[in-house]
Amino acid sequence: MTGRLNSAQPYALGLFRFVVGLLFACHGAASLFGVLGGAMGGGTVPTGTWPGWYAAVIELVGGGLVALGLGTRAAAFISSGAMAYAYFKVHQPSALWPLQNDGELAAMYCWSMFLLVFTGSGAFGLDRLFASRGTDAQETATAPEKRSPVTA
Repeated sequence: MTGRLNSAQPYALGLFRFVVGLLFACHGAASLFGVLGGAMGGGTVPTGTWPGWYAAVIELVGGGLVALGLGTRAAAFISSGAMAYAYFKVHQPSALWPLQNDGELAAMYCWSMFLLVFTGSGAFGLDRLFASRGTDAQETATAPEKRSPVTA
């Protein structure tokens, strides 16, 4: 049983990455464009306001990259940091525990993205597609020429 579960790990990780990235991007889109219910009340975050607008941009771009599995580790690192900032600067000052300070979402996104920094994209990510293309191109460039046994 464990062997089957281990062999499915990259696929489960790929699905986890996709769902977390998509939800994170939707949160950013809601804040920036007022779609999907808008920013906590149906509106949008005013352009350039600190820290809300910048957080929303990180959520939209970082979430999109994570969902696609493109630059997963870097996008997840920046996204995790943004959510750590959100938790400690916005939520935690009002109460210690996430249940008390409405910081559950920030904490979950922070730790989910932090996990992806170390695991990478898993299956279905564009990172893997580009990595395999790079490996194929590198092997082609370094392969010895095939010479014909024809004599001159």
